[in-house]
Amino acid sequence: MFKRSLLLILLLFPMVLVNAGNPQSPNDFRKLNNKAFAEGEKLVFDVKYGFVTAGIGTMEIPKIKKISGRDAFYVLFTVNTVPSFDWMFKVRDRYETYIDKDALFPWRFEQHIREGKYSRDFSAFFDQRKGKAITSEGEYPIPQNVNDILSAFYFARTLDFSKMKVNDKINLQNFYKDKVYDLDVMYRGKETIEVPAGKFECIVIEPLVKEGGLFKSEGSIIIYLTNDQAKMPVRVKTKVIIGSINADLTSYEGVKGSLTSKR
Repeated sequence: MFKRSLLLILLLFPMVLVNAGNPQSPNDFRKLNNKAFAEGEKLVFDVKYGFVTAGIGTMEIPKIKKISGRDAFYVLFTVNTVPSFDWMFKVRDRYETYIDKDALFPWRFEQHIREGKYSRDFSAFFDQRKGKAITSEGEYPIPQNVNDILSAFYFARTLDFSKMKVNDKINLQNFYKDKVYDLDVMYRGKETIEVPAGKFECIVIEPLVKEGGLFKSEGSIIIYLTNDQAKMPVRVKTKVIIGSINADLTSYEGVKGSLTSKR
């Protein structure tokens, strides 16, 4: 149970929010106003079970790269268990995505999983002009502006939650492996929390994972984003039968949006 629960938070952490966007003609890409993040941002998290630090997660945008003739944010997300936890269940995961700088959809996604004795490598090129995903396992139709499990997290940081009421839901989507998956996200209100990186007033949301989707929930997942322009993630919490597992922000740098929620 513990190993499965730890994997759930490590894997679900980067894909908690996804959105297919509004229909557009293939070459008329949307242009969104991104005040939340930029090149140079780096977020570091401790993944804890109780008082024990089990792993370290890092989300960063080290550079802008050119892909399909467009400027894109190169985003890198890694999750590693700490050496003292490796004996129980060793994790060395790496995710990469290229997010269009203006339209905020992905052009390419890579996933390299090393978890215990299990390994998996997956890649996808998102042809946003022709509406198809070209993966290492085949070609599949996709909605315009569809996200992958990592780009979706950054796109969600640009959304406006200010007019939402408690328990309002947003219907979201993402592409993974060979399908487009639905994921409802429920707005749970606001809460002020303290993590190693500081004390912040946060927007609280809960992804509702459906049976048959990418993951089956073994407990509720709660996400805390700063209630300001940056919507910086500061905590991901999952409740399980034997307690809870938290991913808490320990440090940040290069954040573009104003962190007015810090107390």
